[in-house]
Amino acid sequence: MPPPIPTATYRLQLSAQFGFVQAADLVPYLKSLGISHLYASPFLKARTGSTHGYDITDHSKLNPEFGGDDGFRVMSDALAAEDIGLILDFVPNHMGVGHSDNAWWLDVLEWGPKSPQADSFDIDWSGLPNRRDAGLLLPILGKPYSEVLEQGEIELKYDPAAGSFSAWYFDHRLPIRPQRYSEMIKIIVAAAGAESEPAGRALLDLTAQYSAPSDPDFAQAPAFKSSIAAIQGSAELIARGLHAYKVSTTLHWLLERQWYRLAHWRVAVSDINYRRFFDVSDLAGIRVENWKTFRAVHHLVAALIADGRLHGLRLDHIDGLADPIQYSRRLQRLARRSRRTPNRTPFYVVAEKILAEGERMPPLPGIAGLTGYEALNDISRVLLYSAGLPSLERTWHETGGVTERFDDILRDAKLHVIEGIMASEFMVLVRLLARIAAGHFPTRDFTLDRLRAALALYVVHFPVYRTYITGGDPSPHDRALINEVIEKARAEWTGPDAVIFDFVRDALTLDLVAPGRIGYAKPRVELFALKMQQFNGPVMAKSLEDTSFYRYHRLLALNEVGGDPALPGLPVEDFHRRMAVRAKEMPHGLNGTATHDTKRGEDARMRILALAELADDWAAAVPHWIGLNAPLRQVDHIPTHAHETMLYQALIGAWPFDGVNDDFIARMQAYAIKAAREGKQQTSWINPNAGYEAALTDFVHRILSSPPFVKSFGAFAQRTSLIGALNSLSQLVLKAAMPGVPDIYQGTEFWDLSLVDPDNRRPVDFPARIAALGATPPDWPSLVGKWQDARVKLALTHRLLTLRREATNVFTYGSYEPVAVTGRDADRVIAFARSGRRDAVIVAVARHLGPASQGGRVWPTGGLDAALDLDRFRDVTDALWASPGLFTTLPVGVWHARRR
Repeated sequence: MPPPIPTATYRLQLSAQFGFVQAADLVPYLKSLGISHLYASPFLKARTGSTHGYDITDHSKLNPEFGGDDGFRVMSDALAAEDIGLILDFVPNHMGVGHSDNAWWLDVLEWGPKSPQADSFDIDWSGLPNRRDAGLLLPILGKPYSEVLEQGEIELKYDPAAGSFSAWYFDHRLPIRPQRYSEMIKIIVAAAGAESEPAGRALLDLTAQYSAPSDPDFAQAPAFKSSIAAIQGSAELIARGLHAYKVSTTLHWLLERQWYRLAHWRVAVSDINYRRFFDVSDLAGIRVENWKTFRAVHHLVAALIADGRLHGLRLDHIDGLADPIQYSRRLQRLARRSRRTPNRTPFYVVAEKILAEGERMPPLPGIAGLTGYEALNDISRVLLYSAGLPSLERTWHETGGVTERFDDILRDAKLHVIEGIMASEFMVLVRLLARIAAGHFPTRDFTLDRLRAALALYVVHFPVYRTYITGGDPSPHDRALINEVIEKARAEWTGPDAVIFDFVRDALTLDLVAPGRIGYAKPRVELFALKMQQFNGPVMAKSLEDTSFYRYHRLLALNEVGGDPALPGLPVEDFHRRMAVRAKEMPHGLNGTATHDTKRGEDARMRILALAELADDWAAAVPHWIGLNAPLRQVDHIPTHAHETMLYQALIGAWPFDGVNDDFIARMQAYAIKAAREGKQQTSWINPNAGYEAALTDFVHRILSSPPFVKSFGAFAQRTSLIGALNSLSQLVLKAAMPGVPDIYQGTEFWDLSLVDPDNRRPVDFPARIAALGATPPDWPSLVGKWQDARVKLALTHRLLTLRREATNVFTYGSYEPVAVTGRDADRVIAFARSGRRDAVIVAVARHLGPASQGGRVWPTGGLDAALDLDRFRDVTDALWASPGLFTTLPVGVWHARRR
């Protein structure tokens, strides 16, 4: 049996090309590497051709593209044979909708709020303006509705097997309300000239049976459809008469009487009335707080737990749920009931949750920890040479021509998000707050515009991803946070009615409906407070990670999910304090330094981090390259100098060991476009600027085809790659030894020089890694002598994971204790011990090795003037089989010991 708490996980990105059977073939390698749990990307049934698996269309089925039930059994049996557990990246927040493959969504389109599945989606049925009946906006059209309609791109079709009608827009199926079938059949029969034909008479008789006022309801509809299908000759007749609906006015009349309204995709910005995953219209939020929905969504998960084939869950976007605390409690109860044998250990669950600087783990019952972004950023910042940041800041300002502070960039990005790509979600909240205000006389004069402005200021100043108010009193932390944000917003208010912020605060904290308060509808206020919490996370993610990170380029290594790129390096003492807290509050969370969502590969990040140690050389090099490449611009000011300097940092991270080739150029061109669109200044995803993008990709191609630039840049990149490799080995040891579970993203046991997705989801050369994994003790000097081939990283990964398996209790349950360092180079060393009752593992990693490596020109072998204070330990023995001496071969050291 695999251990209940993983000792190390390995993330695999499953796909149609790399499914369950291919994963099964990899299991022996994972076992040899030292992995205890395979951590798989979503493998429930998703949209056909999905490249990520997060667009689940049926939570009750395994993905057939990965091999379905049979393929999963092969993988599961292979894992069981090696005692390796399975962790599923599970998606409780949303489903893939649109197209024709989500039965729940299709039922909602057919029956509207009467559908049994309507409560599973978060839809504001009253949110469509100028409409008498409830309706759902579907922003699926590639052109304005009138053009699509007049050009015949929407086609009414009949399914003779089901006896049903649907409108189709390419691969989007739009079911027609059965209440409209009678009038449709009359029009179709007349258009076919079939009133006197037997099939025509039978169809008309059937319409009389189901005509108003007894239109078919949900219970009658199956019989009505079956009766249509059963009439002999009906399919042929209907096919003849459907041309009546090729007339745009007739088809429009029919479409306007459905539970949905078709619209151009741009309309989603302002009028969409269902909760989405961020701004992705074909990912609709689901309401797992609804008990029926929760049971349906988790049916297969419960079965896999009961069968002993699933040993953990990674929860995607838990902050998107209405009540993460309730959900976490329900999930552990479900797992406990599903296990066939009693087990007092909580089922292993980690949550994807971004902690802002200084934020603590929220009170999520049964959640072992988070997915590791906070660990990633702590590692990067403790390895950062802070003294180089002022020079990097000046270089960025002077060469990029950007003067804004990061806080100002983030503020502008938040306003851009709530006024642009998430304006519809924001207006849902504003309208709801306005209805609350209008419901009682003390607040009825708060107008929609003033409430919108006040709420926008609150969002702008909100510093984290969400609060966790669940219907009772807010926690002291959440109350204090809301009060602080309200006061910041109030201080910026220029209107005469600053008391409006008291109302906003009381609505957010639920004080508006606290005992003793009257006049407001409790369900409406609770709905506003919960939906506001769901809204804050996507706003922060889109404005910080997907906008500001692509505008602020002081040092790209710090522009990472969960990070604040304006912060300085982390002093070793602060790192120790954070790790002590981590050991107490979430000792079993994942330590991830690369994921499918990180902005760059873990080793690319370490290379860019090295720029802080070469800051003065960088300050001279960037203007030289700008001048060298100026003649290669085909269009003036494209790219902007800000984009150009950003690209040079990105190139530092990704520069290949074997030289520039066409594949690398194509990757950098794709990255340049994505970065520019995410920045939303010269171009964007919503409004691509074809001219700017063409000139940008042309510029990337020209500079990477220019021998003078490639030679000059390559020489500099060689230095950052060496310092980056040293940083990477230190990063690896910290990840493996600090509190938490080390997570290896697929392929990163070799150097990971990838860019943001989709670049980091490319196929992995597993045969090369399998061949390089040796069973004998590594020859570290030999590996260091050929460090570029990455075998040194693989060997160190293997040794560290083996050590974790050998000392499971020390790493899983042991304490974290700083180890004092003395000597001239003491500030270049991070040392600590993971201690059990008797045994301990001592760890030391070097940092700031620019001087020791002669500025990245030679691998340092002279060691550091540093000594560890090991007086409280005895029987200290080398755990890495490294050569004698501290940091004479590797920039890391790990030792077994016993406590005195």
